[in-house]
Amino acid sequence: MPELPRKEKVEFNKLQKRLRRNVGNAIADYNMIEEGDRIMVCVSGGKDSYGMLDILLNLRQSAPVNFELVAVNLDQKQPGFPEEVLPNYLSQLDIPYYILEKDTYSIVRELIPEGKTTCGLCSRLRRGSLYGFAQDIGATKIALGHHRDDIVETLFLNMFFQGSLKAMPPKLLSDDGRNVVIRPMAYCKEQDLADFAAYKGYPIIPCNLCGTQENLQRVQVKKMLAEWEKSYPGRSESIFRSIKNISPSQLADTELFNFTDLRAEVDRDLHLPGINVVNL
Repeated sequence: MPELPRKEKVEFNKLQKRLRRNVGNAIADYNMIEEGDRIMVCVSGGKDSYGMLDILLNLRQSAPVNFELVAVNLDQKQPGFPEEVLPNYLSQLDIPYYILEKDTYSIVRELIPEGKTTCGLCSRLRRGSLYGFAQDIGATKIALGHHRDDIVETLFLNMFFQGSLKAMPPKLLSDDGRNVVIRPMAYCKEQDLADFAAYKGYPIIPCNLCGTQENLQRVQVKKMLAEWEKSYPGRSESIFRSIKNISPSQLADTELFNFTDLRAEVDRDLHLPGINVVNL
């Protein structure tokens, strides 16, 4: 990281403290990291995963529990992917790292028609490979770089296109029960992470598979939220707080709340008044 002018250094220190505080609070609120954990940190080469790894490395120095960090990148064999960037970066850190190679790119291109959204299949294939490798190295947790804005966007994606009220939980047990996924940056704003990455000068690797698909549903939702935030600053934060403040009795899911047996307490021994007009 280059030397900053005094004013910029003050701003950077504030930003860094805010991100570390947000990550620390998320870890504490959801008991994400425990004594003896071996955490597989998934590093894609994007700003979010770089920032997550950086912050976790820093927090490890002062954390009240001992835990290991292992960085893992999945090289999906996208054309033009700069294979040397991540090994060069990770080799400078005091951390073991692995580069997994699996040609999921060809599978996605073969199965998804031109012009259609690739992210769904791509993420499933990537997740399967990473989950399996976590078992191979004895990882007790898998850390993903999703932030607050990712979580809010996913909430609206599921409402608008899936008809379900769900998002990305900060901590998740995989369907097969073999992996615990954590999102340490669940409380962090995307803009803070973008600013942090700019200060740190991370060697960002863009996603050439789906990064230019302007018709992505997520892109449209992101634009909508950005417009809301511009007109009503703080709206995204309010939406995120709502995910943590759920009242099942005020929704309509019969699996979450027993509407069927709702009964009012009424004294049936009372008799109707003998007149038609009652003064209250």
